Amino acid sequence: MAAAMRIMVVEDEEALTLLLRYNLEAEGYEVESVARGDEAEIRLREAPPDLVLLDWMLPGLSGIELCRRLRAREDTKRLPVIMLTARGEEAERVRGLATGADDYVVKPFSVPELLARVRSLLRRAKPEHLAARLAAGDIELDRDSHRVRRAGHDLHLGPTEFRLLEFLMQSPGRVFTREQMLDSVWGRDVYIDERTVDVHVGRLRKALNQPRQPDPIRTVRGAGYAFDETFAKS
Repeated sequence: MAAAMRIMVVEDEEALTLLLRYNLEAEGYEVESVARGDEAEIRLREAPPDLVLLDWMLPGLSGIELCRRLRAREDTKRLPVIMLTARGEEAERVRGLATGADDYVVKPFSVPELLARVRSLLRRAKPEHLAARLAAGDIELDRDSHRVRRAGHDLHLGPTEFRLLEFLMQSPGRVFTREQMLDSVWGRDVYIDERTVDVHVGRLRKALNQPRQPDPIRTVRGAGYAFDETFAKS
């Protein structure tokens, strides 16, 4: 990311707020937390963030009403909103989305899944905040032209391998599970076996690595894969 993006967490459960703050800040986001819906409305008028994680049930003003008001205002009508709620019934989910929420997460939820949804939504809503070019070691990835070069030579990657390399290069050294990679690269609405990740990682390695070149993709037994941070600093 070219600059830290700001996320507002509107949640009155202190333990959950701390959990979200910890994980979001670990991802490099700036986080502001507000416990009341009416206070959040004031802060959103003063300084709109890049994305809002919004609890359905809040003191002062409900999350569903706050979302409706945000969509009615010109300066926040396109602000990305993810609703957090214990309501899992289909009718309630439809109501939340109909009010203007971009996504809907039912408690209790998987933190890695929520982070993947945050990244995906920001990527769609704020493409200008993403650096056009990623570079590590002798590998360069250009998002605008969809080109990858290593040691000055163009590499030929398929669309999935390109997205996979882009995803890993955004967080050098961080280990991602196969499930996280499926959610972020393929999308959570598509059912694909986790072994598919191994197949595409193999294809990516074959495209990236020539004889005597170090492999930038590290396999972490029992966990997943990472873009090797030692390679990134070489």
